[in-house]
Amino acid sequence: MITDPKSSGSEPSKVTRRAFLGSALVIGGGIYIFSMRKTHTDEMQSAEASTSTPQEVTIVEFSDSGERQGTVKVPKVSKSEAEWRKQLTPNAFDITRHDDTEMAFTGKYWNEHDKGLYRCVCCGTALFDSSTKFESGTGWPSFYQPIAEENVSTSSDRSFGMQRNAVSCHRCDAHLGHVFDDGPKPTGQRYCMNSASLNFIKHS
Repeated sequence: MITDPKSSGSEPSKVTRRAFLGSALVIGGGIYIFSMRKTHTDEMQSAEASTSTPQEVTIVEFSDSGERQGTVKVPKVSKSEAEWRKQLTPNAFDITRHDDTEMAFTGKYWNEHDKGLYRCVCCGTALFDSSTKFESGTGWPSFYQPIAEENVSTSSDRSFGMQRNAVSCHRCDAHLGHVFDDGPKPTGQRYCMNSASLNFIKHS
């Protein structure tokens, strides 16, 4: 039996094209609706974030001379990446906002011996007093305790295959360094800090 090759292949071809075009329209419409919903959701979340009440944290305030001013509740400092970049040096930004670490013996405070107060470079919260600073031989400024436990936070850090306790500023979450259990008395702790995370205020 002889069949016409044109008639035998035309109808399936038309069906295939129609099915393909129909599927493409459905998929395209779905993607468009999904993207519109996502954009709307993102806009609502952004609006809610901008109108929500800032989270408060409890810290202890100190004067630049190191005198305790009292325990206060203050708004938690939260800024965008662009705002932090504008405020900080590239090195301080990488360390405080992305948990980087400065090379040993390169920071400006590792060999600092003057009396004074060390504040957070990001938000100004008092962190350490020079009276607790000691020579650890590590090449990083080291303290055996913070100026107030309320002003710092610790968290588990398992990066680089190690188990460490990271230290951050309680008010703005700036990464400061790590704390180890090999410090001197009376605490036995070594708060190994990055100079770039700190701002030293010399006692007058």
